[in-house]
Amino acid sequence: MTTSRSDEPLDAPCTDCEVVTVPARQGLEAVDILRRGAGDAVGLVLHDDGGATLGFLVPAGTAAAWDVPGSTCTETDGHGLRLTPEPPVAGSGWLLPPGEAEPATDPAALREALGEAQRMIDAADGCS
Repeated sequence: MTTSRSDEPLDAPCTDCEVVTVPARQGLEAVDILRRGAGDAVGLVLHDDGGATLGFLVPAGTAAAWDVPGSTCTETDGHGLRLTPEPPVAGSGWLLPPGEAEPATDPAALREALGEAQRMIDAADGCS
């Protein structure tokens, strides 16, 4: 395995990953929530260059039951993603790159964190 600063790919592609895409504000809150939690619940996270969305890599099969409002889960159709320091999607970058996180985020933990993040955002917006 290599670090995120190397141009060498990691041991294997993430052949069993799908991508959950969320608005950046909610996603950043969710990353904070997941990182504060116990264990390695947060995996690799992509951001778009415009800063509008974050993409969490999750295990294959997540899309079939994903129903979190305001987010989408996209299958990779078994093609997987090549985990290198360069992001797999043009116009994106790594927020949590390979070598700094587990390959996939736990979908149950992500669902919970996104819900908590949205409640925090709603509460903060209601205070203004």
